[in-house]
Amino acid sequence: MSRFLGPIRQLGYVVDDIEAAMAHWHEVMGVGPWFYNPKVPIEDYRYEDKSYEVHNSVALANSGSMQVELIQTRNDAPSMYRDFMRAGHRGLQHVAYWTQTYDADLARMEARGFRRKMSGKVGANGRFVYFDREAHPGTVIELSEVLGPKGRMFDMIREAAQDWDGANPVRPFPDLSAI
Repeated sequence: MSRFLGPIRQLGYVVDDIEAAMAHWHEVMGVGPWFYNPKVPIEDYRYEDKSYEVHNSVALANSGSMQVELIQTRNDAPSMYRDFMRAGHRGLQHVAYWTQTYDADLARMEARGFRRKMSGKVGANGRFVYFDREAHPGTVIELSEVLGPKGRMFDMIREAAQDWDGANPVRPFPDLSAI
């Protein structure tokens, strides 16, 4: 557990082929079901404090309390995922901490010298920020707000994995406005 932000709640993997990655994770690793969104609706996206339109596909599943995120970039908008791939990397790109006190935790990290590099919002009270520090591939820190529908969706994904029997391994993301 991090003494700064609590337990790591998510492992984020950047992949070339998200469909193949989901198949590997459910067929080989036994993890699922996967909740897949071919184009995540990211609002207020910023990279290096400039606004861009991004097109990322994301799939989420849980193994116990740990959420696994698969990410495939679909356009050339600047992002830390694209940077990771251009450096020749694939696989674990970030770890995420979830928070219900986003502003306070963000201020605490910035006071420790962490700088925002990539940020945005997914649904109401679903802000996220990636910090610029990376000691080696896979050590980027994401701070993710889970007060609103995104947090309820994460709970639903965790609950779906608890007694999953292998059926319907890939499912659509729920409509965040309906959660």
